[in-house]
Amino acid sequence: MANDALALEEIDAFYGDSHVLHGVSFRLGEGRLLGLLGRNGAGKSTSMNVTVGLLAPRRGAVSVYGRAVTGRAPENIAALGVALVPQGRRVFRSLTVRENLAVAGRKPQGDLPMLWTLDSVSELFPRLRERDKQIAGSLSGGEQQMLAIGRALMSNPRVLLMDEPSEGLAPQIVAEVMATIRRLKAQGLSIVLVEQNAKLVFDVADDIVVLNSGQVVVEGPAAELTRSGVDLRQHLGIY
Repeated sequence: MANDALALEEIDAFYGDSHVLHGVSFRLGEGRLLGLLGRNGAGKSTSMNVTVGLLAPRRGAVSVYGRAVTGRAPENIAALGVALVPQGRRVFRSLTVRENLAVAGRKPQGDLPMLWTLDSVSELFPRLRERDKQIAGSLSGGEQQMLAIGRALMSNPRVLLMDEPSEGLAPQIVAEVMATIRRLKAQGLSIVLVEQNAKLVFDVADDIVVLNSGQVVVEGPAAELTRSGVDLRQHLGIY
């Protein structure tokens, strides 16, 4: 559909002989936030790896704003405006904060405005400005997560994929990260938020997709799923 920022259709994906995704399909509407839920091993990170071209699917198709990207190299998909905040942050530990951000800088495609620069990222995360010349490996976990988000924003994406951004963070830092996600959503960025914490996701998401054993088992608007009282415990391992 024309208003889909991202679409995965009937994706089958494997790691070696291990069949991880089984016909996974979901769509991210333009300017919306989709929460992708599931327990460990459900296929959430694999879906993100397929989306950004780190893993080629055996079957199915991925499109970004209606343009087919299946089988393209990661750098080509990134050039179309897709950025990933990876699980575990994966900052360049030997580089400074500024260098981590600068290396990811990219102008947006076409005549889209240049929203994210060193200055605007520093405005979003004042703590990064304070640590501008600090080696990234010496930052706290929360600061590294801010840096990972800022680095992804420096590519001026139209679609932002966030893989477990709350993982391993103290509750206060989780609250700061979620406030940042809300701000980015309010600015119109299309976001896929991968999380195990269902409450965090339902608090911010427009739409929900739940994976279990590599298959979509629940999907729909977050408000509708909340109203219907759908029981996700069997799929999320919460009892």
